[in-house]
Amino acid sequence: MDTVQPDEVYNLGAISFVPMSWQQAELVTEINGMGVLRMLEAIRMVSGLNGSRHAGGGQIRFYQASSSEMFGKAAETPQSETTRFHPRSPYGVAKTYGHFITKNYRESFGMYAVSGMLFNHESPRRGAEFVTRKISLAAARIKLGHQKKLDLGNLDAVRDWGFAGDYVRAMHLMLQQEEPTDYVVGTGQMHTVRDAVRYAFEHVDLDWKDYVCVDPALVRPAEVEVLCADTQRVRTELGWEPTVDFPQLMHMMVESDLQQVSREHEYGDLLLAGSW
Repeated sequence: MDTVQPDEVYNLGAISFVPMSWQQAELVTEINGMGVLRMLEAIRMVSGLNGSRHAGGGQIRFYQASSSEMFGKAAETPQSETTRFHPRSPYGVAKTYGHFITKNYRESFGMYAVSGMLFNHESPRRGAEFVTRKISLAAARIKLGHQKKLDLGNLDAVRDWGFAGDYVRAMHLMLQQEEPTDYVVGTGQMHTVRDAVRYAFEHVDLDWKDYVCVDPALVRPAEVEVLCADTQRVRTELGWEPTVDFPQLMHMMVESDLQQVSREHEYGDLLLAGSW
């Protein structure tokens, strides 16, 4: 940090797959919680508080990727910047620590440190273990004849899903403001896992009911039933608006997976034929 002297730091480093946090709670807490503290300490040491910052240089601005999972068993819907936290997973608990330690360094040391309380943000780059990508990939594979069924957990769980590209734009806007403050970022629209399945399978002209099975083993030990963002502050103060709605997002992901699955099998066929 001292060598690079960055103007902005975006801490996106985390184990972000929530179900994993029950199996490896200590590891998730170490990375998602203590990792934030270590970043803040590094910035504190080189941001002028110990004289390491170059003379005349501005303060390093820090963005912490907080999460809607901090709201957990939500006290109110939609959730805003003032909604109390009730995390329902080790992941959510660790993220809550990261959020509060960021706020503490802002108040204790005058650091420019903000947290973005981002609701679920997806894209074709999402890992295949996450439910939206699991769905889009399955729809593509089933359509192309490479998969027969899709196993899912709670189809009635409700989330506020948006496009990751829109949310990264919000992250950047947060660090351009004169005063540091925290923001909730989401679309303000709720959809069920069932909706995600329907949008994905409709895009490939299939009836999802013919292919989707509910597996109780995939239901979380402590489910977060309803998450939806109150976006008034981020829209009013940052002028931010999402540009991709949820049906468009699922279609985008399915199209990307159709291309990926096709490429993978074409490459495999070439290898088998000895043409590569």
